[in-house]
This record gives sequence, structure tokens and C-alpha cells, in this order.
Amino acid sequence: MILLELENPVDKLCDYTFDFCWSSNFERDTVIPGQKGSTHTYREIVEALKAGETVHIKGDTGEQLAHSMGASIEHLGGNGGVEKAGTIIVDGNVGIEAGMGMVSGTMYVSGEIAEPLGNIIEVESDSEGYRKFVSITDLLCNNPDETPISNKLEGHKLVLSDNVLRGTIAARCSCDVEIQVTGNVYNGSGLLMQKGTLIIEGNAGMNTASHLNGGTVVVKGKCGEFAGAFMKAGYLIAEEMQGYVGADMKDGTILSHKKASISPPAQKGKLEKQDIELLKKYLDAGRFASLQYNKYEASDEGKYITIKMRDGSLVRRKVE
Repeated sequence: MILLELENPVDKLCDYTFDFCWSSNFERDTVIPGQKGSTHTYREIVEALKAGETVHIKGDTGEQLAHSMGASIEHLGGNGGVEKAGTIIVDGNVGIEAGMGMVSGTMYVSGEIAEPLGNIIEVESDSEGYRKFVSITDLLCNNPDETPISNKLEGHKLVLSDNVLRGTIAARCSCDVEIQVTGNVYNGSGLLMQKGTLIIEGNAGMNTASHLNGGTVVVKGKCGEFAGAFMKAGYLIAEEMQGYVGADMKDGTILSHKKASISPPAQKGKLEKQDIELLKKYLDAGRFASLQYNKYEASDEGKYITIKMRDGSLVRRKVE
């Protein structure tokens, strides 16, 4: 077990992505600031979790605790899949965006946890004095015996009705399940999904269905900017999409009731029978209402490059 006692909150603890290491000011082997009686690095605590160990943090944590915990990160030499992870115990409060992209492992928190949360859900605790959180993806795909608090799990369907704002819901989901959210969601929901269905009754934040690689994401309200970016497969269906959609998408389908602005290689497509059937299934839309939807898909006519103009703007141009 690693014990980490903090004088002040620290951001990005137990962050599997090592996002900060892209900055010249940080490296993975940087010693975590503000420790009492120890000199642990960011890399050490992630490696401990990868080995199934426990990281016990005494004190409040900052933003993005356990980012992508349990994910085998491709840009760090991983396979992009899910691996087992250990346990985080926090004697204190936890800042916003805890568990963004988290796909395995367990988190125990003695204090408060700030919204928005990531891909985590509170379940019945087996440790007195602590609230227990697990990954939504892990709960549905591997741990159906856990009992959610203030939400409903029946077989392969989870209904999130606790009005807690979450992001990256169903991140890297690879099992055939259904998640229904009765309210709004935060950024990145449906991130890297491979299977399953995510239905959002309200609005969704930025990067909805980003890197979607299968499955279906349905937003009955609005999607924030960059919806469907880098899509490889699957469906994103929404009432309205803000900003540009489909940036650098490789495949898959985007259906929007209101006309959307598109970013190459996304292009306008023609509705097919399968599209209409999905709209009827998830939105109870008749044929006439279905035909009002706009379809966007990836162009297979050449590739695109990004060119930086003299004024600093970026332009996408096709390479023949």
C-alpha cells in the first residue's frame, strides 16, 4: 500500500493518461507536491494501482482524481483496452471530474465529492465511514452484484436518476448493455464505446461520442461542441448539435434533427432503412418525422490535411 499525506489538494492524482507530462513543466517522475513524510511520484502511484495495490490519500484531492483509471492507454504503449486496477482511499474531500474515463478499480471517499463526476457511480459501501464508487463500465460489464445508491440496476440496464452530473459515461464499454440518464450529462459521454446503448433524456456536453467505436448514443436534447469527433463506428443521434460535428471521423453515422455544421471529412448522407428503424426504436419517430433528420457520415473520397494559415487559423483541405 502507498500512503500519501497531503498538505494541500493536488490535481490529477492517479491519472493514467499522464496528461500533464505533455507540458514541458511536468514529467511522469515528478514528485507529487505537498507530501508529508514521503516522496512519491505520479508514476509510482499509477504503477501501484496497475499492480492491484491500494493508494491511501490523507487529505483533500484536487481535480481529475483517477482519470482513465484501468485503461490501457495507447499513446503510452497500451492496447486501448481495459485492465484491472487497485483501490484508492481518500480521507478527505475530492474535487471535480473524479473518475473521468475510469473503467475499473474502486474508490472510497470519507468526505464530499464535487460535481461533475466522471464515469463513476456510488454503490453500497463495504467499509464503514466511506462512500464507495466504482466505474459504470465495470459495474455493467463485470460487477452486476454491486448495488447502486439512488439509481436502479436491473440485469443489463442501468437507470441513472439521481440528478448527479456525470461525464464520460460508458467510457470504453465493450458489453451489450443499456444506460438511461433521466437528466443532463457532462462532457465526453460515450467516449470510446464499442458496444451498448446510452440514452440521455436531457442535454449533453462537449465531445459526446468522441472516438465512438460501436454502440449507440442517443441525446434527446442538445449536444455540445465537437460531437462525434474521431468516430470509427456506431450511431450518434441527437435533437440538435452545437458547433461542428464529425471532425476527423473515420466511419459511423450521425443523425441530427436540426441541421448541423460539419467538419471534414464528415459529409451529408442519405437516410437509409436502418437509420429510420433506429429513430423509430429510440425516439418513437414515425416515418415522416424520421425523414426530417439530417444524416452525416465520413467521406471516402480522398484524405484531408490541416493547413495553418498566416493569420493562425486552421483550414481542412482535401488531398486528391
